[in-house]
Amino acid sequence: MGLFKHPGESWWTRTFRFGMNCYPMYFGTGGRIQYIASDWREVKLTLGLNPFTYNYVGTIFGGSMFAANDPFLMVMLMNVLGKDKYVVWDKAAKIRFRKPGRSKLSMHIKLDQGLIDEIKATVGTEHKWTQWLSLQWKDKNGDVVAEIERELYVADKQWYKQRRLSKASAKTSKPTA
Repeated sequence: MGLFKHPGESWWTRTFRFGMNCYPMYFGTGGRIQYIASDWREVKLTLGLNPFTYNYVGTIFGGSMFAANDPFLMVMLMNVLGKDKYVVWDKAAKIRFRKPGRSKLSMHIKLDQGLIDEIKATVGTEHKWTQWLSLQWKDKNGDVVAEIERELYVADKQWYKQRRLSKASAKTSKPTA
């Protein structure tokens, strides 16, 4: 695979990957996006131990592990489900460290069709879906270094807009003393 072109990437996902890797807020995490599938269902990330990511004891800083995967589940779901039909938000996140990160770490995020179908079915009947999803940073031996859980929220865009308008109008219609 070349520096800029990877099989399975589209022009748009390749451009997004390059832009995100240069974006100061993401660049500062120490993470690097290695691959984004053209259908947004797969992303590969790496995080190296370097002067910008090591902590006081010489291992990879937990904040880098936490931040380097931050936007991806949300961005992937937005692109897979369709930004015109669905609203997607990260609601919460937590991390559990399993062992010190002493070498380059990797993360492989893949959305399976079953999850996509579940989200669409739930949103279709309940207008919203919320669930915790797990991610893992692994070292060069495949050992889990950290587990990240992210709570994702997906809603029907029209329902979400109407709900926000209703809440806003309720606030402005309250009588003042």
